[in-house]
This record gives sequence, C-alpha cells and structure tokens, in this order.
Amino acid sequence: MIPTRNLLGLAVLTLMWGINWPVMKLSLRELSPLYFRAITMSGGLLLLICWYRSRRVSLRMPMSALPQVLMLALPNILGWHALSIFGVQALASGRAAIVGFTMPIWVVIIGVLFFREKMTARLWLATACSAGAVVLLLWHELDALTGRPVGVLWMLSAAFCWALGTLLLKRVSVPLSTEALTVWMIGLMVPVVWVLAVSLEPVPSLDFSPTMWVVLVYGFAINYGIAQILWFSIARSVPPVASGLSIMFIPVIGLGSAMVLTGEQPFVEDYFAAALIVVALATTLLIGRRSTP
Repeated sequence: MIPTRNLLGLAVLTLMWGINWPVMKLSLRELSPLYFRAITMSGGLLLLICWYRSRRVSLRMPMSALPQVLMLALPNILGWHALSIFGVQALASGRAAIVGFTMPIWVVIIGVLFFREKMTARLWLATACSAGAVVLLLWHELDALTGRPVGVLWMLSAAFCWALGTLLLKRVSVPLSTEALTVWMIGLMVPVVWVLAVSLEPVPSLDFSPTMWVVLVYGFAINYGIAQILWFSIARSVPPVASGLSIMFIPVIGLGSAMVLTGEQPFVEDYFAAALIVVALATTLLIGRRSTP
C-alpha cells in the first residue's frame, strides 16, 4: 500500500509539472528563452541549497567526481532545459509537452542501439505509437512553417538529451547523494546558461507585467524548487508503476491547462497524439516493470 501522503504528493507534483508547460509559454511573451531559463534556474538553485542546508543534507562534492557530474549535467540540465524552452517558443505548449515526453521511448531506442539492450514486441509497439504521435503533430507544423518544423525538432532533440542523460545516470557511478548531485548539476550549468543568454539574446528591460512576475516565481519556486524537493522526498517510496502513471499524465495536463492559461486550442490530431503517447508510455513504463521480478 502506498501512503496517502505520498499519493497526494505525487498528484501535486504531476499537476505542477503539467502546468509548467503553458507557464513557460506565458513567460516567452515578455522574456527571451535563455534569460528565462537563467533567471529561474538561478532562483531555484538558491532555494534548493537553502532547503537542503536547513535539513542538514550534505552537498559536498569531491573534485574527483567533477568529470562525471559534468557528463551528467550536459544532457540532463543544459540539453533538456535549453532545447525544450526553444521548443516551447516555436510550438503550442501542449504540443511541446507531448513531444517532450517521448523521452522514455528514446531511452529504449538509445539502449537498443548503443547499449545492446533487446527490442521486444512491446517496445516495437511503443516506438510505433510514438512515431505516429510525432507524425500527427508534424501534420500542422509542416503546413504552418512551410516545411520547416523547427519546434518539433527542438523538442525531439530535448527529449533525446533527457533520455541520454537518464541512461547515463544509471551507468555512471558518482559518489554523491541524489540531492547533492541535482544541486551540483544545476549549479554547474547555471553559469553556462547565463553566458549563452548574454551572448545570444538582448538584455531584458525587467519592466515586466504582474503576470510575468508570477510566472518567474512559479518557474524558480515551483518548477526548480518545490517540485524537485517534493520529488526527492517521495521518489524512493513510490513504486515504479505509480511514477510511470505520473509521467503519462504530465503531457495530458499540459495540453489541458494550456487551453485555460494561454488560450491555445489543440487540433483534433493533438488529442490522438496525446493518446498515442500515453499508450506508448504505458507500454514502456508499466508493462515492462510489472514483468520484472
């Protein structure tokens, strides 16, 4: 039995990460992508450090672990967070969420191609469903962007980086707790994101609307702060099936909340694409884990 407290925490976490997709879209109306990431990542990092220090969680990192932490931070933090925000800029946020959460399927594909993992019938089904979802999403992007579906490509690249980072997390041994590893991965990439923002984008005026300030607070306090703390507090006690269900609902919540927060109206194909992604994730995350002794 899963404690009610953990189930409630997982539900809140799923809601937070689902709503974060249209929240990111709102931010791009007044702030450029990399500056938004730099500001929210910096605020979230400070919040995480203060919280874990107050809980007496050790955040020390031996210098010998620096190469491994950098190897993990590049795809998990820089690749996923930088590329995904460009995807949100180019796509409707609900569609970006659907493409982004093809990540577990990319994990399977990369594992088969590069780590000699076996391809089973259920994984072929998941891959086919994901490919079908991407084709449905591309249907309107090809027309709208005159054959240059850059938004989908941004999000597929982000999902690929996240998948690669996930596989590396399982295979690279780092002498750090999960909390310390998260803080250091974000901390090492924050200066990189700031350098990219200053080099590639105009300096923002900071003359933001009240809505934009709320969005910034949500970005660092909820997405990079409370959600991370909540996840690490329940991740070790929640069964894989429950966390798998949580992942499946995030793009669905992103699609639905975007209609309320940003006024985006999904195409009929978007609903079918979301359904295909849910089937693919269920096949990948749930069936496989249930059959594991």
